Amino acid sequence: MSEKDDVIRDAREAYERCKSAEEHNRQAALEDIIFARKGEQWPADIRAQRIREGRPCLTINKLPVFIRQVVNDSRQNKPSIKVRPADDKADPKTAEVIGGLIRNIEYVSNADVAYDTAVESAVSGGFGYWRVVLDHATDDSLDLDILIRRVANPFSVYGDPNSTEADSSDWNVAFVVDRLAKAQYERQYKGNATVNWDDSAWKGLIGTDWRDESSVLVAEHWMREEVERPIVLLQDGTVLDRQALETDPDLQVLLEAGALQIHGERMARSFKVRQRIMSGLEVLEENDWLGRYIPIVPVYGDEFDIEGRRYFRSLIHSATDAQRMFNYWRTASTELVALAPKVPFIGPKGAFDHDQERWQTANTRSHAYLEYEGPVPPQRQPLDMGVAAGALQEALNASDDMKAIIGMYDASLGARSNEVSGRAILARQREGDVSTFHFIDNLARAIRHTGRILIDLIPKVYDKPRIVRVLGEDGSERTVPVNQQMPQMNAQTGQPMVDPNGAPILAIHDLAAGKYDLTVETGPSFTTRREEAAEQMVEFIRAFPPAASVIGDLLAKNLDWPGAAEIAERLKSLLPPGLQQQQQQGLPPQIAQQMEQGKQMIQQGQQLIQQLQAENAQLKQQQANKAQEMAIKQFEAETDRMKVAAEINKEQTGRAFPPQEENMPAVTSGRAPGANASNRA
Repeated sequence: MSEKDDVIRDAREAYERCKSAEEHNRQAALEDIIFARKGEQWPADIRAQRIREGRPCLTINKLPVFIRQVVNDSRQNKPSIKVRPADDKADPKTAEVIGGLIRNIEYVSNADVAYDTAVESAVSGGFGYWRVVLDHATDDSLDLDILIRRVANPFSVYGDPNSTEADSSDWNVAFVVDRLAKAQYERQYKGNATVNWDDSAWKGLIGTDWRDESSVLVAEHWMREEVERPIVLLQDGTVLDRQALETDPDLQVLLEAGALQIHGERMARSFKVRQRIMSGLEVLEENDWLGRYIPIVPVYGDEFDIEGRRYFRSLIHSATDAQRMFNYWRTASTELVALAPKVPFIGPKGAFDHDQERWQTANTRSHAYLEYEGPVPPQRQPLDMGVAAGALQEALNASDDMKAIIGMYDASLGARSNEVSGRAILARQREGDVSTFHFIDNLARAIRHTGRILIDLIPKVYDKPRIVRVLGEDGSERTVPVNQQMPQMNAQTGQPMVDPNGAPILAIHDLAAGKYDLTVETGPSFTTRREEAAEQMVEFIRAFPPAASVIGDLLAKNLDWPGAAEIAERLKSLLPPGLQQQQQQGLPPQIAQQMEQGKQMIQQGQQLIQQLQAENAQLKQQQANKAQEMAIKQFEAETDRMKVAAEINKEQTGRAFPPQEENMPAVTSGRAPGANASNRA
């Protein structure tokens, strides 16, 4: 047997192992999806029997409401990937570029459709998938781009039966299958398919999954194997592959010149991933994958393990019996009430002979009167509603059973319940969210693994100087050169930044340098957060109107108006000059606003100090004036007293001053003590 035959045989055996390991999960998922989404909820034999007998067979499907509640909750609270540096060689600015590049990949790929499809499959059937692919950026370009594609049919994927990780990041084998008709197979793989369709080898596969009379199964066979590669440590701490070092002529020149030295070497463990596209008889294509992970991401529903066997179940798996009972009892009540025979009249023989036409139509028509013969009038039997009332009560019990099994009650579904206060309603809604949160959390795990695949691929796909588009968390877009030196730009003005000497500040976003990891945050989408921010800003301005002159541009930016960005730019011109200057220097708006507010507070404080100093000087002057006025009044009073005393003394003694006051110093300020004595002399 040739090596080619061995490869095909091993692939078919691996496919059978994967298929056998997942058979129980796939069967349960198929039954749940058909039951809840397709609405086939009656056993086929019972339905056929009731149809033959002309009896009702109603299906009142309440399960899609529960499914939509969880799926739409995940759409409103989409997990987002945030990239952060993981070692000293990783650059925070480059981490922002990688995060923006991942958001751009999600945007270009319509990744939200892939996420929504997968989580809906997980809630409805127990598992769903999406995948990461590589494709050329444009039809006439050699550059590759990373894309995220949805897997519409979750039954087309078979995972590694030996996987144990919650996000299946340890898959070493996987199959993605597709059944093609003969004409489509020959057209799509023309030139690669060498085995004749009518060859006897195909006949051995007829009746298996690989081949039937008119179609063939084509499978992507993904394989991951552990490999060892030599790595070297350079004197500056850089770690390189030995092969990359030996094939780079510039590094070889530095090694020979002694400018570059190797300080260590070891064998590192890594993974190599390969893809084979094959039929049951031949390999149609074979490709090496750039990353270290199989690029298929599963989203699981309710997961549990029994004796090493993993089970995945949908949200409604355990509620199917309650739904069947609800259908049965609602059908029974309908049959008892709507299809029960009309209540007859009972009377003696001959009582209905008179006016027979009216009596025969008494159950279907309204007559003004009915005549009878005989002494006793006909009596109508009472309507028995006991059985129908019991059936309706059992239907209500089955409805309550569905809510209790799934863990979502009336408040979670938007209906009125026994709760009266808003706090009680929120508490009951939270109970419903908690009981189904594992579906949202499994989605977050899958998106985290997707981010891990993207971070692994980005340095290998975007490995040359290139200009890429990145998206901010607010949806704003910009183009960034990567793997090349560039002037560092001011985030606010868009102008190149310079150092104190006027030289441009250069930067480089080297996507291959350093290591990065990620976090996944679950919360409202940016659109929802932006609307909430705008609403809170409006309320804040109402409470504090002076804030409008400072945050008016931010409010306009968050409003969903045509031309909101232009309005925000115009409002920026109304900002205080200091705040405008700080924004032009590249400071974040929040910091610039805080600094401007601090400056305004300092200016207000200085003005207050100056005002207090002026008031203090004025008070001192007023006190000095009062003191001088009091001294003058005191002097005038003393002068008047002396005049009176002199006049009295003159009248009595003939002298102007008493003897004891003649030698007293003069009270008048500015005179020498002996001035009066000399004058008197």
